[in-house]
Amino acid sequence: MSNTARIRQALENAILNGDHPLGSQLDPDQLARQFDCSRTPIRDALQQLEASGLVRVLPKRGTFVTQWTFEQLTERFEVMAEIEATCARLAARRISEAELIDLTNAQQACREAAEADDPETYYAVNTDFHHCLYRATHNSFLIAEASRLNTMLQPYRRLQLRTRRRLITSLTEHQAILDAISAEDEISAAHATHAHIIVQGDRFHDLVAAMAAQTAPKRTERTNPR
Repeated sequence: MSNTARIRQALENAILNGDHPLGSQLDPDQLARQFDCSRTPIRDALQQLEASGLVRVLPKRGTFVTQWTFEQLTERFEVMAEIEATCARLAARRISEAELIDLTNAQQACREAAEADDPETYYAVNTDFHHCLYRATHNSFLIAEASRLNTMLQPYRRLQLRTRRRLITSLTEHQAILDAISAEDEISAAHATHAHIIVQGDRFHDLVAAMAAQTAPKRTERTNPR
């Protein structure tokens, strides 16, 4: 793995894990010191992250972790819902026995994390569940597109999992997807997956609230002078 690829992967993981919050600025000089390298591989890594949609480079201002407007975010979740619904429909027709076992195991891992009320672990195994779904389509182009958009939206999906009762709701939705795919029911699989991804109504308002909580300035304690 090249130095640029290593740095890109590390920065991507840091963004997806919330180490660099939505809208925060990335300082190339600080990153160069962190990775003990010149600015060239940092610049190249940031360009690759910009292409993936995780960061935005604003002329004369700097590089920032992408924070979509609510309208932009809604549009992207709409597209993601359609893409994953297509994945589920194809998976219901094409999934192999080994892939069905992988999907079932991923759901069991999600269940254990949900029962432990552990959103961080659930976040990781939830990603595994969706990538199992993509692979079961046996369509390399669709896998690549679904994975790209999944990565772009991961910081927001991670925030969703922190909202009240979202783990249990997500788990229930996963089970509906798994049951439909197991039954080779293409229509139900697509419908259940679309409903799982789309952000609207109360779910949208919950996400907005979670985003506001993450980006709100931290309050500092004030003490009265003596």
